[in-house]
Amino acid sequence: MVKVAVLGYGTIGRGVVTVLQGNADTIEKKAGKRVEVKKILDLRDFPGDPNADKVVHDYEEIRTDGEIQIVVECMGGLEPAYTFVKTALQQGRSVATSNKELVAKYGAELIEIAKENTCNFLFEASVGGAIPIIRPLLSCLTADKIEEIAGILNGTTNYMLSKMEREGADFHEVLKEAQAKGYAELHPEADIEGWDACRKIAILTSLAYEKQVDFEDIPTEGITNITAEDIMYAKKMERTIKLIGQSWISEGKVYAMVSPMLIEMDHPLAPVKGVFNAIFVHGNMVDDVMFYGQGAGSLPTASAVAADVVDCVKHIGKTVKINWSKEKLALGDIGGFERKFFVRLPGDTPEDKIRDLFGEVEMITVPGLDEKAFVTKAIKENDFDKAAAAVNVINRIRLH
Repeated sequence: MVKVAVLGYGTIGRGVVTVLQGNADTIEKKAGKRVEVKKILDLRDFPGDPNADKVVHDYEEIRTDGEIQIVVECMGGLEPAYTFVKTALQQGRSVATSNKELVAKYGAELIEIAKENTCNFLFEASVGGAIPIIRPLLSCLTADKIEEIAGILNGTTNYMLSKMEREGADFHEVLKEAQAKGYAELHPEADIEGWDACRKIAILTSLAYEKQVDFEDIPTEGITNITAEDIMYAKKMERTIKLIGQSWISEGKVYAMVSPMLIEMDHPLAPVKGVFNAIFVHGNMVDDVMFYGQGAGSLPTASAVAADVVDCVKHIGKTVKINWSKEKLALGDIGGFERKFFVRLPGDTPEDKIRDLFGEVEMITVPGLDEKAFVTKAIKENDFDKAAAAVNVINRIRLH
């Protein structure tokens, strides 16, 4: 029997308990031992809940319980999650977490502490919810040099962009509906400003290149500037707009960014709609692979956490090898990277001025819109910014 403590009895924590208890027989067969939830940490009481008797309000009751071998962290945020997880690892207890903020900030350190204490720090659910991506990067794709990772990493923004595309709806209208349906938080900045996707691509990039990538160093844009008019232009260009978190190697440098992208309809990420997530990986030998599924939600995410618990049980007394050094990876300067841009300007902007600033361009017209819209040739980001500063840009979106 392996006894587990769950930190946090919210959406994910409750889901983890449901999975561990509801699938206890299946988990026992796969783990080789029975797994029992012994204690649940939460500030609240849950009268009438079938697990109400397991709820404790002080982490000391878990820290001093010698029977607990695995801790599941579902609290979210950095503190007290970091302190509790670090303490558990220092005690030789393995930890499974879904906390992307914690992993992005302290992943390398916590992996090192786990190794020092012959236990494990596992975090499959921190990126992509139920989508298996961490293990494939650590095992299935280890023979490859990863050349690109590009992902739809946030279900809220993908739902919003999908609805805008399908119905021609306005951003703010769609945001209100997403909040009403529970897809977006009351304070949705982490999603719509791209911060959530940024932390996730920081984790994936750190694993792919085995050094610490600080999410604060990744240029990040959200979808707040995307309009119904942008969607109209995208359809005219036979492309779709997605919020993409990506990292890639070019001329020996690793780049990373998060921003809305116009992608071609035959790209594997283009058909991914609604709250679904997908992660596209290009390796120098495997070529292209994509991982697709539910990117959030109580039970899908909890399923990934429970799989980590099984892994922890199977590796009691051993440490799963994860190459993620605390040494910082210096990212390439996005300003020097070349790409094409889609640009919208007021309709009275002279075309000769556009070509003087941006060079040869492909003009795009949509009936009913009095604008000058175009796609540039491949141009360095810094050079584009200088040109754009000389005109009144309504919006600009990168091409992937």
